[in-house]
Amino acid sequence: MTVVDSRGSDPSQSSNGGSAVEDADWDAAERSAVAQGALVAAGVDGPSAPIGSTMSSVASSIGSGVESAVADPGAGRGPSWLDAWLDANAHRVVAWRRHIHAYPELSRAEHETTAFLAERLTRAGLRPRILPVGTGLVCDIDGDGRPGQRTVALRADIDALPLQETTALPYASTVDGVAHACGHDAHTTIVLGAALALAAAPSLPGRVRLIFQPAEEVMPGGALDVLAAGALEGVDRIFGLHCDPRLPVGQLGTRVGAITSASDLLELRLSSPGGHTSRPHLTADLVHALGTVITGLPTLLSRRVDPRTGTVLTWGAVHAGEAPNAIPQNGVLTGTLRTGDRGTWAKLEPLVHELVQSMLSPLGVGFDLQHRRGVPPVVNDTTSTELFRAGIAAGLGDEALTSTSQSSGGEDFGWYLEHVPGSFARLGVHSGVGRVRDLHQPTFSLDERALFVGIRAMVHTALTSLQH
Repeated sequence: MTVVDSRGSDPSQSSNGGSAVEDADWDAAERSAVAQGALVAAGVDGPSAPIGSTMSSVASSIGSGVESAVADPGAGRGPSWLDAWLDANAHRVVAWRRHIHAYPELSRAEHETTAFLAERLTRAGLRPRILPVGTGLVCDIDGDGRPGQRTVALRADIDALPLQETTALPYASTVDGVAHACGHDAHTTIVLGAALALAAAPSLPGRVRLIFQPAEEVMPGGALDVLAAGALEGVDRIFGLHCDPRLPVGQLGTRVGAITSASDLLELRLSSPGGHTSRPHLTADLVHALGTVITGLPTLLSRRVDPRTGTVLTWGAVHAGEAPNAIPQNGVLTGTLRTGDRGTWAKLEPLVHELVQSMLSPLGVGFDLQHRRGVPPVVNDTTSTELFRAGIAAGLGDEALTSTSQSSGGEDFGWYLEHVPGSFARLGVHSGVGRVRDLHQPTFSLDERALFVGIRAMVHTALTSLQH
């Protein structure tokens, strides 16, 4: 079966013209993928420790009798159709994640990943629609058709990072300089698993919309492409999650209000006539001007912005000059400006320009300031967060719930919450063994038990929200 989106393309065809993998071939490949990584299922930190007495191993006999080391922490909590689907497909879930991990794609180039997802959704009888930008897709699972039925969206991001993976996992990235070092492979697998499990439910009390979003890692984010395609039309609430290596597997952190921060990019280019360092009084000292802004702008911002907003400016790069005895004619300074407050974010651009101008005017240096607005803070709605917590408790027990603090990192899920209420949670992925391997690092790895924690949390949250 093939699916044709509104533009007529065939999502079962890969970007290089190859066809989708047949069922029988993929079943064998999925089992082989789990066998290949069975002894490192928890990542490079080694075998994972049990979460609790409710955990049972995914008893998938593979090849020569090797069993997957990955377990489902919520096994037996129901509903029965979810338990049955996970029991039958646990080895596939693990294999999907490992396949996506091994073949990462950068932002707006996620063609193979999109085709992979479309194939699996189509095989389940669903009708995925590729976004007009060419990567990413949206897919609905319709409910029982009762009047006034609600629509709940579950979102995953599908892009990878321009990093070289150094985990030495057997399913490590096969693409030079590209890696899923932020856990988007897990996010994608979780929403795919939740989608196929929900598609197997006897009935649903409403519609569930799956959003597989491209380009989260680039500003202002692929969420704007999803919105431009009208994918949030008719959606009542939206939910998402993100891997958090600071939390242990089996826990999800929730928070009412802002959970991430706005993030902007600043690029300041200075110009000067240049001159000899023995005669700085005859020219405009560009390096001195750069130093003035480097130290002065963060200080001035701290006196003009409420400190409770968590506003922070950090410089990442500065370049100017070559010779020690020559004042350069050009220099560039770049950094990130973050804030946890939506109202403050709206005021920062004119304020930064005003402050830079006030510092540089006495120094006679010309400047060009590019303030690239990024993403707004993710501000979780109270009701949606309560529904998320109820879904997590229903699927995994109260012990899976924990609180979390606001991060200064950016996440384009915030664009969705400018249009519909929703909530974003943090998914624990640390095995409990070895040191924490942070996001956006070449060594990042995760405990794959988190896949099943995430699937159960998303399925139960969708059900809870639809019944609300």
